[in-house]
Amino acid sequence: MVEPILISEMDFDKGEVFLVDKPLEWTSFDVVKKIRGRLKIKKVGHAGTLDPLATGLLIICAGKATKKINEYQDLGKTYTGKMVLGKTTPSVDLETEFDSEKPWDHITENQVKEATAKWTGDIIQIPPIYSAIKVDGERAYKAARRKEEIKLKPRPVQVPVFEVDASNLPEVSFKIQCSKGTYIRSLVRDVGEVLGCGAYMSELRRTAIGDFNVDDAFVLEDFISRLQRD
Repeated sequence: MVEPILISEMDFDKGEVFLVDKPLEWTSFDVVKKIRGRLKIKKVGHAGTLDPLATGLLIICAGKATKKINEYQDLGKTYTGKMVLGKTTPSVDLETEFDSEKPWDHITENQVKEATAKWTGDIIQIPPIYSAIKVDGERAYKAARRKEEIKLKPRPVQVPVFEVDASNLPEVSFKIQCSKGTYIRSLVRDVGEVLGCGAYMSELRRTAIGDFNVDDAFVLEDFISRLQRD
């Protein structure tokens, strides 16, 4: 029998930290809201947003541990995922419809690796317009959904690892290690632009935040069902 997690034994004055594997199509706030309702305390937050179409590691902080959120957010991140060459969407993932299609069959594995090398190391990237960055007090994605023109400022980020497997083109599998503030969709967009055929992200999973690993995380529904009071 799976052991219950007793809420009554938690020390929220000291703070509690939980690792959760975010399900597909849930927002990061959906996860926080679900856990907050189960714990019945207001001070619950997460240390780093994942898009609804991404899965993987969320660090959830409760009680006084919410003071550590910024500390956790500053840690490096590791992702795995897939991009597909030859098509683009405004959001650079499958949230929006395809808006362009170009030939990709002339692209070689070496060209893909050369393109990703251009976006490895210390780089400057422009965030995707479908992002939560605020522009004039409003989230950028809201203006993007209204088809308004948005200009986001470039920002420096670090991408020490950008490994790809391009043996199954037009699909390219990747593993990325990056700094806080790096947008994986921007990397996919920029690789597609370097190759001249465009690309969109079909899959994304966050596997690690610093030394925290998704292999040690709770499946959300299992975690919720195990949270019990005496």
